[in-house]
Amino acid sequence: DRPVQHRLELIIIYGHHHLLTTILAKTTMKKSSEILKSGILLAILLLLSQSHHASAHATFSASQITPSPLSPLDVTVDHDALVSSTTINSKAVVSDALLRRGGSDEEGNSLAVRLKVGGYFALWYILNIVYNIVNKKFLNVIPAPLTVGSLQFLVGSLYSIILWITTFRSAPILTSKGKSEVNKVGFYHMMGQELSMMSLGAGPVSFTHIVKALEPFFSAAVSAIVFGKWMHPVVYATLIPVVGGVAYACLKERSFSWLAFWTAMASNLAFALRAVVSKSALDSAGGELGENLTSVNLFGLVTIYAFIQSIPLFLLGEGLSFLDKWNAALTSNTSMDLVKGLIISGLFHYLNNEVMYLALSNVHPVTLSVGN
Repeated sequence: DRPVQHRLELIIIYGHHHLLTTILAKTTMKKSSEILKSGILLAILLLLSQSHHASAHATFSASQITPSPLSPLDVTVDHDALVSSTTINSKAVVSDALLRRGGSDEEGNSLAVRLKVGGYFALWYILNIVYNIVNKKFLNVIPAPLTVGSLQFLVGSLYSIILWITTFRSAPILTSKGKSEVNKVGFYHMMGQELSMMSLGAGPVSFTHIVKALEPFFSAAVSAIVFGKWMHPVVYATLIPVVGGVAYACLKERSFSWLAFWTAMASNLAFALRAVVSKSALDSAGGELGENLTSVNLFGLVTIYAFIQSIPLFLLGEGLSFLDKWNAALTSNTSMDLVKGLIISGLFHYLNNEVMYLALSNVHPVTLSVGN
């Protein structure tokens, strides 16, 4: 007799855990096709999960109910009760179930939140692995990081627009202030991605991610210096081993590249600004920035703005040389292979960052950077 949405949420939460365990096992296989299939399966699960979230939030809006941003279990009752404008909070349902087995309400909420956030971080990790492998392979075939990065933004933009047109997700509506904020986040996202692409193209993937491990330091610095949000000294002390570890690893790196190093460092700054400003936008209340501005919708808008802003950058940086490199790649690849590789890398870039935004909506930007 429990609400259908409640059961769906529990299925999604535990489904994430079970499927992620399976995918972790599959990533040890040598066949990249198995990893790719697993990543696509995860993406489908994410899509179903977020579509359910979107419909649940739409129901809340219609009933004038404000759900808790950290609770995945706020639901409405069945259709008959909804007609009579009666709503309930499933926290009471969970509380009853927990008390029957000797638990507490706080315990249930904590467990649900930890499973939810932990699932986001694990899913983000898996999708990021697949993206890095696919992306590096494509850059090895067509070494045009600025143009490839811009086209990946295009793939993600089309993905978001299709979801909004088909009403799979409620389309966001921005205010003038919202457009200004999203434009800023889009610029930071675009610069961070393009600089990361340049770093990946200039050196080994492992070296780029060693340098990008400094992102928590940049997030803490941006929060303090730019936005005046200082944290406990212990937080900054925990970053000392991170900075020291990255410095030591860079000194021992055999394939050290200054171009890869400085572009990765600059991308750290851009992504730190993106995380802090995005968190501020997600925490804004009262529809100040717009309507339906969920974490996934915000990232969809950010991707569209990033694509538009990346066009002059890749035209100035690489011009039409991309076409020459594309034609050169056709000697050992078919056009279909290249198009498919570009679309797959673009989708995994979008999905891995979309899950990152889901995690960001639940944690502090520095916590997000540590997870990254």
